[in-house]
Amino acid sequence: MENRKLFLSVLIAMIAAVPSFAQRWSVSSNIAGIADRGTINASASRSLSQHWSLDAGIRYNPFSFADDGVDGGAIRKKQRVVSLGARYWLWHVYSGWWMSGAAQYQEYNFSNKGTNDTSEGDRIGAAFSAGYSYMVTPWLNVELGLGFWSGFDKYRVYDCPECGITVESGRKMFLSPEDVIIALSIIF
Repeated sequence: MENRKLFLSVLIAMIAAVPSFAQRWSVSSNIAGIADRGTINASASRSLSQHWSLDAGIRYNPFSFADDGVDGGAIRKKQRVVSLGARYWLWHVYSGWWMSGAAQYQEYNFSNKGTNDTSEGDRIGAAFSAGYSYMVTPWLNVELGLGFWSGFDKYRVYDCPECGITVESGRKMFLSPEDVIIALSIIF
């Protein structure tokens, strides 16, 4: 929690301390992320040159959705994620095709419908994405993309969320789909 507050404070200070020039900054939110069990998300970007931008992002989901008791426990995708990375724009920053890479940390607690198993843990790794940014107006973009990430996972699996009986725990490497991106970006 303290790391998230520090990250947000540093990000806000960076934005406030540097004078804003046309088309240098972007803030966005992934609509597909919000549709994924209510995950609140935001990212900020600063152009570095015609082809490069620096990106920082956060995602947060505190929600559990209660089940009707027929198929198993609650459905949850609780998570806190922070990432810092860069995008390479093939044509021009904030327009057209792009590829990105980022260092990412995730604290998670997941469970699925039809099972009482709950997994939680911490992941750290590298995320990679690619997509297209369509300019709707000079200050509004729609971004479409896909991504994956890989890294190190320190995890625990519980038989049920209430009893806390550990079924499995350990450390492992992972490769996972990261994002379906349907985002709105404001450019300023």
